[in-house]
Amino acid sequence: MELMPAMTLERPGTVEDAVRLRAEEGAKYLAGGTDMVVNIRRGIERPAALVDLTGIEELASIAAGPDGIDIGAAVPLSAVATHEAVRRDYRAVAEAAAEVAGPTHRNYGTVGGNLCLDTRCLFYNQSEWWRKSNDYCLKHRGEICHVAPGGKRCFAAFSGDLAPAALVHGAGITLASAEGRRRVSLDALYRNDGMDHLALEEGELLVALHLPKASAGIPSGYRKSRIRGSIDFPLAGVAAALRMEGGTVASLDIALTAVNPYPHRIARTDSFVGGPLGGDELDRLRDTVRTQAKPMRTTTVQPWYRRRVVGAMARTLLAGLAGESA
Repeated sequence: MELMPAMTLERPGTVEDAVRLRAEEGAKYLAGGTDMVVNIRRGIERPAALVDLTGIEELASIAAGPDGIDIGAAVPLSAVATHEAVRRDYRAVAEAAAEVAGPTHRNYGTVGGNLCLDTRCLFYNQSEWWRKSNDYCLKHRGEICHVAPGGKRCFAAFSGDLAPAALVHGAGITLASAEGRRRVSLDALYRNDGMDHLALEEGELLVALHLPKASAGIPSGYRKSRIRGSIDFPLAGVAAALRMEGGTVASLDIALTAVNPYPHRIARTDSFVGGPLGGDELDRLRDTVRTQAKPMRTTTVQPWYRRRVVGAMARTLLAGLAGESA
């Protein structure tokens, strides 16, 4: 890795100050830094300044209210994984937070950082000399996507664990900018574009993740596949929330990560609502997941394997959730 370049470090005390400093300094937001600092040392990011968010009290709290739970963007993932109310009412979110990298990473890595994680690719997340020797890539300073050389689209994959788990619980987010604050659904944060996967306005800051009361207590879970049992980003990840009533499906949500440039909910699950969830239905759901997973050659593992794995994990996860409701 390269040495850290010279830069200014700002430590605001409020969200409004952070947004102002980001605009004035041409800076990047920094919370845990487990991904950002690595990218700076690799020469992928070259900010003139960093706006450190860890001193903003508003961003560091988990608060339960009548509408659900609000989790500040600077809350460490380890705190989410062990929070009693999150574990009880939004289990997939707690499980996803507990699956991120290793214990030390979870103590530093934050909710906002994981939700806004940069997309990853075998040809992008490399040292400066490695990328330069390959004439860079379409995502950064190059003109060719080495994954799909014939096109002009980037297929770098989103690999955050938290997003699919929050998606199946219908999560929302609060964003702050110089124009004020707004709340949108978490789905609205993402684009199917490896180069520009976050639908944020310039300088906009993610303030909090909102888990709605309406989805509290719905049985849910998260599963991931990775090369090693810790540290590694997911090769494929799946979250599901399933509510059964009288032996039939009352509600069903499935979301994926690491197999597309953005985390997204699986379409066409409504057709299973009102019916049973036996072996045949689980097989159909497995196949539905596989058809909507579009992994490319962005890791050392073959795309066909990641597609098969994510479908198998979805089937196993849903079978377990159905058994809990029986």
